Amino acid sequence: MARVGRVSECLFCRLGSGEIPADVVWETDRVLAFRDIDPQAPVHVLVIPREHHATLGALATSDPGLLGDVMAGAHAVARQEGLVGADGAEPGWRLVVNTGPAGGQVVHHVHLHVLGGRWMSWPPG
Repeated sequence: MARVGRVSECLFCRLGSGEIPADVVWETDRVLAFRDIDPQAPVHVLVIPREHHATLGALATSDPGLLGDVMAGAHAVARQEGLVGADGAEPGWRLVVNTGPAGGQVVHHVHLHVLGGRWMSWPPG
């Protein structure tokens, strides 16, 4: 099933429910944002839906409104962390979503990486 309220063995479901503590930087009743435990940039925050959706495609198909909430959460985090200027421009940030095994997804609960605080190179890898 693509959409499940909570999967008991899912790390991010457990973080989203508060069962496992996290360094929370932003949250709503549907979305949680917390600092990555292995940061790849000075700012590295993960944004997740509290409800379990394995991949970006699963979330987009079953609940596009929640996908919009997650995206809005990523922007709110970027603004809060000083990655978005008052005019919406400088200094900038990167949003990464790894989807599926070939895309590098390790935790199978959709999550967005908000990265910033340094210049990002291209291609990313």
